[in-house]
Amino acid sequence: MIYVGVDHGTTAMRFAALFEGTHEPAKLEILRTDAAVQSEEEIINTLEEKFGVRREEISLIAVTYSMGDRITAIEDIRKVEHRGVQSIEGAGQKTGGGSRVFDAIQNSGIPAVVIPGIHEDSATDPRMNIFSHSTSPEKIGIAYHAFCKGFQDFVLSDISSNTVTLGVAKGRIIGAIDACIFAPGLRHGPLDVRAIRDVDLGKKSANEAFTNTGVLKRAGYADLYELIDAAQRKEHQALLALDTLALFAAMEIASIQVLLNDYGVRGEVFIEGSVAERSYVVEKIEHHLGVKSHVLDRWSAAIGCAEMARDIANGAKKILGLEVKLRF
Repeated sequence: MIYVGVDHGTTAMRFAALFEGTHEPAKLEILRTDAAVQSEEEIINTLEEKFGVRREEISLIAVTYSMGDRITAIEDIRKVEHRGVQSIEGAGQKTGGGSRVFDAIQNSGIPAVVIPGIHEDSATDPRMNIFSHSTSPEKIGIAYHAFCKGFQDFVLSDISSNTVTLGVAKGRIIGAIDACIFAPGLRHGPLDVRAIRDVDLGKKSANEAFTNTGVLKRAGYADLYELIDAAQRKEHQALLALDTLALFAAMEIASIQVLLNDYGVRGEVFIEGSVAERSYVVEKIEHHLGVKSHVLDRWSAAIGCAEMARDIANGAKKILGLEVKLRF
């Protein structure tokens, strides 16, 4: 039996395959810009070749796509409308790669499910539903990977192009804070007063403001690698950018811990994302919170989705409190 998970990341599509009887997943990464120019058949052929399988051997694929805000349950890919989203307009980058991968899987004949995001219609803590969107589906994949490691109560903060933090109590998602609400990431962040004024004056769109409000833009660096190189040279602006990421991520984690307190738990802290691979930031977050954290790598979303596919294929009716509508 083979189970595949798909992480619709900001810059790349990541695929993980779990094989029955083995512990180490196979992995594949395709840049979203590269996927956008491939045919559907080329994408499926790449999966077959990389994982050394035929499509008929894949038991189930669990797919994440964009915000996942049109659905509230885990649904059969053949039955979702509009790829499970309200719209692809708004917050975030659009390349066409994620759409191409989704359609390739939908039209391949391989059994597949679509993972929802958490939003105002989700069966999470209703106080969090003052915001229309809380987190996109791939964060649920990361959370499920943590759950599969044996944790029932935890706060997960994914820190990369954006920062999103999610809370799980007693094995159920209870709420999350999206990137446009609180903590900035490398590229994305909430709109402050200056950004709102720029939007009102027509200097930029709201999405342009959102996707250029992270610490890279403020500090004047092109990407994470340039930022890290500068930090290693002890450049003040680079260290300040990393310190800012750590401070706001810690505050966002603490805010979700407040929510968990209402459920009688506090939970462990998990940190994931490209920034989590930098010990400097992780140690700063741990210092602010006074805890030791668990660090997950950038493959956690894809692996967590593959673990969902495995458990759904074996009869799971709920995943982290989300209903599973596909029945085997």
